[in-house]
Amino acid sequence: MHVDEQVPRVSVETSMNEVLYEMSRKGLGITAVTDNTGHLVGVISDGDLRRLLQKEGGNALSLKAEDFLTLDPATIGKDELATRALNIMENKKITSLMVTDQSGTIIGVIHLHDLWGTEMF
Repeated sequence: MHVDEQVPRVSVETSMNEVLYEMSRKGLGITAVTDNTGHLVGVISDGDLRRLLQKEGGNALSLKAEDFLTLDPATIGKDELATRALNIMENKKITSLMVTDQSGTIIGVIHLHDLWGTEMF
């Protein structure tokens, strides 16, 4: 699991340029979008960005994270097993999963590649 500074995260007010920078810098293909208390509001994935650019073209650069985030993303609790994380990712056809505590605060993010390093496959 990626934790602390490894977790890509932006606020709802973050500009498109900064969203792109954070996603590129952290290299997980996703970023968490948080409110001013640090609680998870949504996520933005590489796929979300591609669809947005197809739809909006150059106008996409004037948007903020809150304008195109995916609300109510799939999450998993910090005490759940890796097999549960894999099951969620397979069922939702996603490659990253936010790990949160009971209050919705982000603990970390687990990527499908992290699970490949285990002997679950």
